[in-house]
Amino acid sequence: MRADRIFAYGATAGLIGDLLLGDPRRGHPVAAFGRAAAGVERRLWRDHRGWGALHTLICAGGAAGGAALAARALRRHPAASVVLTAAATWTVVGGTSLGREARSIGDALAAGDLGLARARLPRLCGRDPQYLDGPQIARAVVESVAENTSDAVVGALVWGALGGVPGLVGFRAANTLDAMVGHKSPRYRRYGWASARLDDLAGWPGARLTALLAVTAGGRPRGAVRAWRADAAKHPSPNAGPVEASFAGALGVRLGGTLSYGGRVEHRPVLNGGTGRAVEPADIERAVRLSRRVSALALGVSVAARLGAGLAARRIAGSRTQGAPAARPRTAGTRTAGTRTAGTRTAAPRLSGRRPI
Repeated sequence: MRADRIFAYGATAGLIGDLLLGDPRRGHPVAAFGRAAAGVERRLWRDHRGWGALHTLICAGGAAGGAALAARALRRHPAASVVLTAAATWTVVGGTSLGREARSIGDALAAGDLGLARARLPRLCGRDPQYLDGPQIARAVVESVAENTSDAVVGALVWGALGGVPGLVGFRAANTLDAMVGHKSPRYRRYGWASARLDDLAGWPGARLTALLAVTAGGRPRGAVRAWRADAAKHPSPNAGPVEASFAGALGVRLGGTLSYGGRVEHRPVLNGGTGRAVEPADIERAVRLSRRVSALALGVSVAARLGAGLAARRIAGSRTQGAPAARPRTAGTRTAGTRTAGTRTAAPRLSGRRPI
């Protein structure tokens, strides 16, 4: 079975597995990676970019390298390769759990239980919930759904299409490291620099595809394009900006503004401020549904791109084979294996009575 078909079958099975099962409650491989990365950090931490780069190389490079070895070991076994791709996809995507967490907060807000909504918010994003009211919590949830659609689903599928199982695992490793050390706190401003830059680089294609698919699937294509073009560059994150702006335009709401992370207050530009309204708790369900549609479209695009690339590569290889010059036939008077042709000396028969040795 060809590699493009292995990815197509495996990625589809993995995304269906996430849809049916969600993340495992115990023993999640990403959590195990996080514990291992924290152990590496305890040994390496210095307030220096170089040590942080080494930490990133060991953790992200080790994860991608281990996945490459596993894929290589199974390359002659197509069925096992499909199973490995499906398992890796199910492990690294998290769309179902993202939707469940967002909906649980939306249900708490709809029931008027602000305390429960505040208690659940840290499971979805890193905001400080204690000073947030209902609309602010709803806005934080919609922003997290938008950004994590790119980080937890679309980006992984893009890198899976590009690099197979190593691409899937390497992308999730980079994204996890960024969540752990890639922020601008005093401890990680230098040490987490390499992890943050790697995540920006790895997330670039998935963020643009997410924004494009939100324009396609959101029901307000003009508004989504307008918000993307006008406001994405104002966001401090090069990847979250296009995603959140396109979601804001697609949903017809305003995102961004003042927020607090770890006691640090940030004043971010408002996205879709010209035409959008304030986020309401009911918009959480709309954002989750848009995330689902974007994820399904991203699977289709990634599979189609991988199959198309495989087909193009086979056509190029076939054209090269057809265009190669044919081997010239041997002419009389040249030596062939084991015989001599006319015009050349032949071996004289032995005349002696000795047996050949």
